[in-house]
Amino acid sequence: MAHSPSNPSALAGVKVLDLSRILAGPSATQMLADLGADVVKIENPNAGDDTRGWGPPFIEDETGKRSEAAYFACCNRNKRSVSLDFTRAEDVQIVRELAKKADILVENFKLDGLKKYGLDYDALKEINPRLIYCSITGFGQSGPYAHRPGYDFLIQGMGGLMSITGQPDGTPGAEPVKVGVAICDLFTGLNAVSAILAALHYRTRSGEGQHIDCALLDCQVAMLANQSSNWLNCGITPQRMGNNHPSIVPYRVFAVADGYVIINCGNDGQFARLAEVLGMAEMAEDERFKTNEARCQNRELTDQRLADQIVSFEKDRLIALLEAVNVPCGPINDIPAIFGDPHLQHRQMEVSLPREDGASFKGVAYPPKLSKTPASYHAAPPQLGAHNRDVLTEWGIE
Repeated sequence: MAHSPSNPSALAGVKVLDLSRILAGPSATQMLADLGADVVKIENPNAGDDTRGWGPPFIEDETGKRSEAAYFACCNRNKRSVSLDFTRAEDVQIVRELAKKADILVENFKLDGLKKYGLDYDALKEINPRLIYCSITGFGQSGPYAHRPGYDFLIQGMGGLMSITGQPDGTPGAEPVKVGVAICDLFTGLNAVSAILAALHYRTRSGEGQHIDCALLDCQVAMLANQSSNWLNCGITPQRMGNNHPSIVPYRVFAVADGYVIINCGNDGQFARLAEVLGMAEMAEDERFKTNEARCQNRELTDQRLADQIVSFEKDRLIALLEAVNVPCGPINDIPAIFGDPHLQHRQMEVSLPREDGASFKGVAYPPKLSKTPASYHAAPPQLGAHNRDVLTEWGIE
């Protein structure tokens, strides 16, 4: 039977048909699953989601037997897997029957990729007018690039993010750099979830479903925030600045005696307290550094004076001193360090789920903490096709 968490779930009773693969779509449907939706992942019986094999590294059980890639584990918990082959008419018909019962369908096939199977929005809304159908593609359902395949790395480049990420021209290692995680996919997944929930609320009022067109490129451009505003409103083309901020000084990494710290002064009061801790109180009264605007105009001089003083401090001592006066600062943690951090452990951000075959899957919890309907974690990422009979029976297909 479908899981019934002890706490009430925000999306209990909501049925989601997940026809997506890789990261953007699966990350969206995992969030829906964490919030209580019954998410059924439709996979090709030959290999399933591509990320099942995107390793190394691979997860192993206690005997050393290899399971899925760690990549697959990051975005497929709390789901049930049904294996169906779209080249078989009878399997396509099963998907159509599932779509009749679904509240939400998420897919990331190429433009019109599901049309030939009769699984596109126009076809399915005829049999289920209440269906919320979310299409995730690189470039959207319309426009001159709509037919192109889109991957995160490509979109980071085309969408402007890499033009502002990396060391500035003329410095060692200067070149456009991608972010170290598929951030376009993940932000697209977040946008997809917010749109799906908005559509679900609209359906509550109107009884009508709708089609959601969610493009990686659109979501990437929306992420540019103040950088795009600098161009749109002031005609300033943002450049790569390494770890510096275009509008705030100091806001960067500083070398200390035993490593590095990040120091961010978002207002002049924070800068004055920083200067006092460093034994440079007079700097905060100097007209060249007194205001953030002045510090931006004298960026190199400001940063150099601070760097010369900060380098003599040990990391932990400096962080303690700055935290005591409410100046934002912190270390640069690697991944093991952050999962060992007592604050993250207090926030219960690591989740571990065993599976029937002996493999154990760890992942990152759903971040928001809902007081009445918290996220729940009840099922490890599924084995391929493990729930064919259960799902078809529960959804009333056979």
